[in-house]
Amino acid sequence: MSPMAAEEWGYAKPSDAGLNPRSLEAMDAAVRKGDFKQVTSILIASDGKLVYEAYYDAEGEAALRNTRSVTKSVTDMLVGIAIDKGSLSGVEAPVFDFFPERQPVRHPDPRKAKITIEDLLSMSSLLECDDQNQYSRGNEESMYLIEDWTQFALDLPIKGFPAWTPKPKDSPYGRSFSYCTAGPTLMGPLLEKATGEKVDHFAQRTLFNPLGISKLQWQYTPAGTAMTGGGLALRSRDLLKLGQLYLDGGVWQGKRVISEQWVRQSTAPHVRVDDTTDYGYWWWIKSYPLEGKTYRTVMMQGSGGNKVVIMPEQRVVAVITTTNFQVRSPHAITDKLLTDYVFKAFK
Repeated sequence: MSPMAAEEWGYAKPSDAGLNPRSLEAMDAAVRKGDFKQVTSILIASDGKLVYEAYYDAEGEAALRNTRSVTKSVTDMLVGIAIDKGSLSGVEAPVFDFFPERQPVRHPDPRKAKITIEDLLSMSSLLECDDQNQYSRGNEESMYLIEDWTQFALDLPIKGFPAWTPKPKDSPYGRSFSYCTAGPTLMGPLLEKATGEKVDHFAQRTLFNPLGISKLQWQYTPAGTAMTGGGLALRSRDLLKLGQLYLDGGVWQGKRVISEQWVRQSTAPHVRVDDTTDYGYWWWIKSYPLEGKTYRTVMMQGSGGNKVVIMPEQRVVAVITTTNFQVRSPHAITDKLLTDYVFKAFK
């Protein structure tokens, strides 16, 4: 570990933090052997101290990691800060009210006027948008083909609910989950309208500077707005900072960055994904049963199996970065890394 990392984090041996070093050593050997394909880094902090840090590519600690949809959770942080500062009235604010110049939209429907920021945050708006369905009109691959991504989202039709799909009123939490990158992408221009500031500048001033994050790289939409739905590249240590910020209720090294209320609200379940997974505000909430115990996590998650995992009960944050973008079931690969090694290290 470099002196800078020790200064930022403090340092503890795994055994001092209650972690079995043999489990972590076995994990390191398995990753280096290729058992988890193209893992590029693993970092673990316990109660705010760095206890494990390993890099598996030539770029090492300085590399900017494109963790894809992990960006969505960063955008959640920016929404919370905007609400804390009074730039946004709250999650009940209607989305379409921010874009009067975009009217009339295609597929007009009075229900569009009732779509709120919370609907976007919880991936449960009534817009017909599903990245996991190649035929969905809102599939992100269709969005990338056109120039105006904002109009793309606003023009989407209202979804239908065939008999085999539970309607929101019949679903847990009263919402129906549909993973839609167009929603958090729309939040970028919405935040710019609310704050009067470019979203990347707002992020730097209110979130990244307080955390000492200066090395990063945004992707941008064709209109020039920072892409708030994915693609933000950060160093692994800085991803760990973001996880630690939420583990500590919005405080970084004694300084309040985000309100504790927003952190609780963001990571509370708002919609059901499947039997073991709920969803907050662009945060995944997942329980892992293992040998008679259940490990509860909240996660920032992006394609390729990239994860920033918060374990509130253990007071641990783990970062796993990968380039497993073309690998089958990449999240199952990093889930196995967690269950076979990280969670077992607590025993």
